[in-house]
Amino acid sequence: MTPVTSGAGELRRPRGAVLPGERGATRIADRVVAKVAAQAAREAIGTLPEDAATPHATVVVRHNAAHLRVHLELDYPTDIGARCRAVRGHVAERVGTLVGMDVPEVAVHVERLHLAPAYATPQGRTS
Repeated sequence: MTPVTSGAGELRRPRGAVLPGERGATRIADRVVAKVAAQAAREAIGTLPEDAATPHATVVVRHNAAHLRVHLELDYPTDIGARCRAVRGHVAERVGTLVGMDVPEVAVHVERLHLAPAYATPQGRTS
C-alpha cells in the first residue's frame, strides 16, 4: 500500500492499513521445533540399526533461542563422537533455517548402541 498525502502535505495511512507494531507475532510451538529437530537428527545419522527407535527431541525456547536435547540410538562399532558432532551441526542448521530461531545448544544423548550383525556372532572355542 502506498501512503496517501493530504492536502496539507502530511502523510496519512490508507484505510485498513495496520501499523507494524500492531500486526501481532508468529509463535512456533515447542513441539513443532522438537519435531523439526528429531527429523533433522534422523537425516544426520542416516540408516538406523534394524531394531532402533527413531530419534526424538525435547526443546526449551527462551527469547527466540531453542535449547535442544536429542535422544538417539546408534549402531556399534562407530565413531560416537563424530556421529554426535554431525547430528549437533545438522540439527542446529536445520532448526535455524526452517524455524528461524537461534540454536545455541544441542545436547545429544546416545540412549543405546546396537551391535552390528557381523559382530553379534558368538565368540569362543569351537570343537
